[in-house]
Amino acid sequence: MQQPATPSRRQALATGLFGVTAALTASAALSSPANADTGAAAGSAAGSGTDRARARARALVRRMSLEDKVGQLFVVEVYGQAADTVSAGNRTLYGVDTPAEVIAKYRPGGVIYFDARRGPDNVRDPLQTARLSNGLQRAAGRAGARVPLLVSIDQEGGSVVYRLTDPATLLPGNMALAAGRSTADTRRSAEIIGLELAAMGVNQNYAPVADVNVNPENPVIGVRSFGSDPALCASLVDASVSGYHRGRVASAAKHFPGHGDTDTDSHTGLPRIDHTREELESIDLPPFRAAIARGVDTIMTAHIVVPALDPSGVPATMSRPIVTGLLREELGFEGLIVTDALDMQGASGQFPPDVAPVQALRAGCDQLVLAPKLDTAYGAVLEAVRSGEIPVSRLDASVERILAHKLRRDLFRHPYVDEQRAVRTVGAERHRTDAQAITDRTVTLVRNEGSLLPLSSGARSVLVTGWGVGTTRSLADAVAERPGQSATVLETGAIPSAGRITEAADAAAGHGLVIVSVNAAAAGSEKGAAQARLVRALMDTGTPVVAVAVRNPYDIRRFPGVPAYLATYSYGAPSLRAAVRTVYGDLSPAGRLPVAVPDLDSTGTLYPFGHGLAY
Repeated sequence: MQQPATPSRRQALATGLFGVTAALTASAALSSPANADTGAAAGSAAGSGTDRARARARALVRRMSLEDKVGQLFVVEVYGQAADTVSAGNRTLYGVDTPAEVIAKYRPGGVIYFDARRGPDNVRDPLQTARLSNGLQRAAGRAGARVPLLVSIDQEGGSVVYRLTDPATLLPGNMALAAGRSTADTRRSAEIIGLELAAMGVNQNYAPVADVNVNPENPVIGVRSFGSDPALCASLVDASVSGYHRGRVASAAKHFPGHGDTDTDSHTGLPRIDHTREELESIDLPPFRAAIARGVDTIMTAHIVVPALDPSGVPATMSRPIVTGLLREELGFEGLIVTDALDMQGASGQFPPDVAPVQALRAGCDQLVLAPKLDTAYGAVLEAVRSGEIPVSRLDASVERILAHKLRRDLFRHPYVDEQRAVRTVGAERHRTDAQAITDRTVTLVRNEGSLLPLSSGARSVLVTGWGVGTTRSLADAVAERPGQSATVLETGAIPSAGRITEAADAAAGHGLVIVSVNAAAAGSEKGAAQARLVRALMDTGTPVVAVAVRNPYDIRRFPGVPAYLATYSYGAPSLRAAVRTVYGDLSPAGRLPVAVPDLDSTGTLYPFGHGLAY
């Protein structure tokens, strides 16, 4: 098995900071989508900057060893909160102890941060995260060709796919923003996320999601999408890319060619999209075309089978007709193409660790994210190039794009961040104020039988029950802050038992109002069925019930007769505060459904796209 080059084999490449001479970096601050983001003149400037960056990148590639070029293809995870943190996770995955040693061993093109839920536990607070970024960049500056890192993260907004929590500002997710129908709010939301990421040394956000969610049963996209209307999705993807550029981070539209019409999660299986080519053109591709026109830096592929584009049955990530034929050649995308995580079942189930990275590179992908068994993956790509299975010219083309991207982001000259500035920027008061105002404009009142809402004035005891300990407590706290209102919390769990349902119904009888939070109650599972039983049992008590859908808006399919139904699209604190203020009439609900809500058997429509009540 081939291993990465030893330090002695790399010494000739060390020609100063990150291996780049002053002559190559003197004008590396190039016009790019990050610096010029409006109108035709911006596109022309970006194109000119791209040409100069590619020329400089080509010169750098000629100075690199084969081992260093292969390393640039990989985006890896590291364990720990500091570059010199010793972690068993690094030892298990890579045979070294610290994140800095991982960088030294593989010289990867990038790293990706995760929180403790996955294991790496990279992002505890702004100061720590900035120091980690600087430490990893210093490690990259000492390794191999001394190329700075792309430091990436999945921070989509909302409460589904995110890595940063308090004090980072919590912004609405895509479907919530689509409910607000504001390109300005979408742009500002992405800008705030970008500003906070950039302050911590994160220079690549894997967002926005550009999938058009036309399947209510979609288990993995849902509220991560801007909705079911391709034109609305395209408009807000455009605004989001613009916002990230204003925030000085690279953006990535995902998951190409569109993951919106599937009932399988590519983390656990291999979805199949049976859209015709005409349907792909009218439904799935418009947001990606919009992203490309706006100058999106990166596009991430999907582990989905799309027979209309490639009848071979391989996932899009591994498909040359899709990656090179459609995305690169037909759509004319010149930026980075990155894979979705190769450790997902949609990729690893069909392609073992020594095949997946080679196949993705052959298909036309530039960077390989989270390749399992990295020694095996690295060695397989190295051997494929040495044997001629992958031409050196194909490898060089990807490395040129990677380096040109880093030049356009000015990473060679400015790889480090001001750590104290991170503390001042992340969670800044202005960011939080703007985030709450944006969130306030997204709450959607779907049903309001008998004008139950807004509540009339007067003392009232409220039972807050349903999904999520944090959710019910946050809702109850917001209720209890109001004069004359008291709140009791009874959390029932994600799958309420018969006993808990009975307990909640008995408690409802002693209160003047019930607010019940639901999360994926429309799902075809016991989780959905049990939450629906809870809501119906509460309705049977005769106490007025307000259901708050804190994720997908489809949940009312299971209890269409609920007196009042609000969709927040998120269980983040700003969304829950906005929901309670809407219940009491401080806010007039302004959101409109970004999707249609079908009835339970999907033969009709309960609420059409664009529906939304107001006071």
